[in-house]
Amino acid sequence: MLMPAPAFDPLFSAQEFRAALGRFATGVTVVTLRTPEGEHVGLTVNSFSSVSLEPPLVLWSLALRSASLPAFRAASHYAINVLAADQQALAMQFASGGDRWADVPWRPGHTGTPLIEGAVARFECTNRSRYDEGDHVIFVGQVEHCDHLDDGAPLLFHGGRFYAEHPL
Repeated sequence: MLMPAPAFDPLFSAQEFRAALGRFATGVTVVTLRTPEGEHVGLTVNSFSSVSLEPPLVLWSLALRSASLPAFRAASHYAINVLAADQQALAMQFASGGDRWADVPWRPGHTGTPLIEGAVARFECTNRSRYDEGDHVIFVGQVEHCDHLDDGAPLLFHGGRFYAEHPL
């Protein structure tokens, strides 16, 4: 097995790194779950990516300091809701510390996981694996169900601001 080469200490600050990462445009998601006690948990995430088509796998990451981390570590299932361009307020609501579920239109998915209405795509996942890396946990989900809107425009995030897509 090939061992990775040791990494050099970074020659940049955490702020410089964050600013450089912000130049990569991402979609905006809200990852949701229902605890065994019936509580709904959700948070805004932009670290979402596809991993594999066979089996269908996706990944996202969550900071170790997140208050929601224990719920996501313990969950058997969660859903990734890709927000639509008109759902910026939901992105902000699920990023805040207030009542994240106030007035949110949702329906239960196949496993009871809350699915946000109006999202341009939704992925219902089994919590397949988790990897602690740096100051985050990488979650890999195996997609059990998914749906999407054919004509929905996604909400985008770039350089600390929200955008809507515009075809070139």
